[in-house]
Amino acid sequence: MATQREPAHIVWDWNGTLFHDNDAIIGATNAAFAELGLEPLTLERYRALYCVPVPKFYERLMGRLPTDAEWELMDDIFHRYYAEHRARCALTEGAEELLSGWRSAGHSQSLLSMYVHDELVPLVRGFGIEPHFVRVDGRTGPSGGSKAEHMVRHLAAIGVVEPERTVVIGDAADDAVAALHAGAQAVLYTGGSHSRASLEGVGVPVVDSLAEAVEVAGRLAA
Repeated sequence: MATQREPAHIVWDWNGTLFHDNDAIIGATNAAFAELGLEPLTLERYRALYCVPVPKFYERLMGRLPTDAEWELMDDIFHRYYAEHRARCALTEGAEELLSGWRSAGHSQSLLSMYVHDELVPLVRGFGIEPHFVRVDGRTGPSGGSKAEHMVRHLAAIGVVEPERTVVIGDAADDAVAALHAGAQAVLYTGGSHSRASLEGVGVPVVDSLAEAVEVAGRLAA
């Protein structure tokens, strides 16, 4: 007997995608840079140079990889500054309606972020959007790495979604890398950490709004 086909699934990224926190991210990055005497970045320069793993991003700006001690110091300053300033940030415009609409259409969605899990969950809960997701996962290991293996574990933990009918929506090239690593598809959004030019080199659809991202995801997962 043929089994019923599972619904389409979206894996959402958090920072720079559902959560519009660019100002806090740039401020935290510049606070970390100031500790090593580096010049502050504009949003445009940040978005042109940002990459994962994060130490490689620092290498682009410093001309060398940070030492382990420098990385630990910068990472600590970044997260302390970010935690103080994220309170002024809000969901990306229209995000809540899109989450509700996708769920109402009978599809499923989850959230996978490289933001620390114990900080992520109460933040998502505070916006009242947790019920839209079948699973919310943040980072539980060291910071600065790729999302690829986290994506594999995330989809395996959900269990019922078909990777080929799963679309990752994020703002970073690494979101697409993680999606492809897990056998899923991806749509990249230009409102977060990367410039359009840097996203277009990845080879997946690039859009300028979350509404367009959901529309494209629906077509890819059909």
